[in-house]
Amino acid sequence: MGSFNDTPGAAPVSLPQWLRHQAQWHGADVALRHKHLGIWQVQTWAQVADEVSRLAAGLQAHGFAAGATLTILSRPRPQALLAALAAQWLGGVASLFDPLQPGAEQLPLLAALQPDFVLVEGLEELQRLHAAQLAPGVLIYLDRRGLSASGPFVDALDYAALLAHRPADEPALLGQAQHTAFVFYREEAQAIEEQRLSHAELLREGQHLVEREALGRQEEALAARAFASAGQARYLLAPWLIAGFRLNFPENLATRDRDRRELGPTLVAGTRETYTRLHGYALERLPLPGSWTRRLVDWALAAPSGPLQRYLGHWLVRRPLRDVLGFSRTRAPLLVGDALSPETQAFFDNLGIRVRHWSDSAQWETPAHSVRNIPDDWAEHQPQLA
Repeated sequence: MGSFNDTPGAAPVSLPQWLRHQAQWHGADVALRHKHLGIWQVQTWAQVADEVSRLAAGLQAHGFAAGATLTILSRPRPQALLAALAAQWLGGVASLFDPLQPGAEQLPLLAALQPDFVLVEGLEELQRLHAAQLAPGVLIYLDRRGLSASGPFVDALDYAALLAHRPADEPALLGQAQHTAFVFYREEAQAIEEQRLSHAELLREGQHLVEREALGRQEEALAARAFASAGQARYLLAPWLIAGFRLNFPENLATRDRDRRELGPTLVAGTRETYTRLHGYALERLPLPGSWTRRLVDWALAAPSGPLQRYLGHWLVRRPLRDVLGFSRTRAPLLVGDALSPETQAFFDNLGIRVRHWSDSAQWETPAHSVRNIPDDWAEHQPQLA
């Protein structure tokens, strides 16, 4: 495939360069797994790099070029990640919207940004574009279920069909260290604010985490947020590419906790909301207060007072609870962003899960380029989502 730049043997300086590096040196190793219809589907590093390269060629054929932005509306799916890498391969930018954010809250952002290149998961996201009165120049969908042969998005491209064409030559790797890799947007006081992350920043932070947590190729991680935040890009995507471990996508958001229990990831990169939700999930399954079994649980989860409590508490309570939460093998539980409440922090500490806090330090800024403000009465004049 050739070297990354003009200097033979030079270290990768962008996310797609790290992807190609892994494909060159560890192409047969598993890079991605995605649970579909209850079965884990596998892709190697060589297969991932090939798909990203072909997708980049397809985007390039439809006018995507360096500096362009690919807006992605999807729940956690590997195709959304690969599309982001394809845009960055061509020197472009990926902009992912949070799949946990209500669709109605995304409408004013989409209407203000007016993206020209958009990838959506399926019918629900297409309806969101229609409600925001968007007409992207290039629109790609992942799932055609429920789509009609007519309508406002009749010219939308099928992701699978876009991959079907194999170019004679691989597209040139245009993304450079100083280029923006991701941009994230939010509405603040009827205006648009953005976070921009360069390849250099992501790789610097990712390398720091890999070294500090001693991450290796043996790690298993669960990707449940579609990389729609700066913290996920820094502390999960970049380390995945640098360390070369396996990244696993749940079947859907509703099954993520069950899939985590089945997988038993060694690396968890969660937010305050993630750990708070899991704390609540565990509390709901504890015996009723006042019962002898609850007194046993409370005794086991109290600060250790001796070898008997440490031994029996581990085997009778702490280990089963870790299994219930999917933390049976977790050795790198990371918290990205806001700190945990004292109660949640104490709960995980008492389970022997030492959650390490990694700050999400990127600044939100008002963009210098022309993105119009959102009027106060915008929602009153817009069609509602179905």
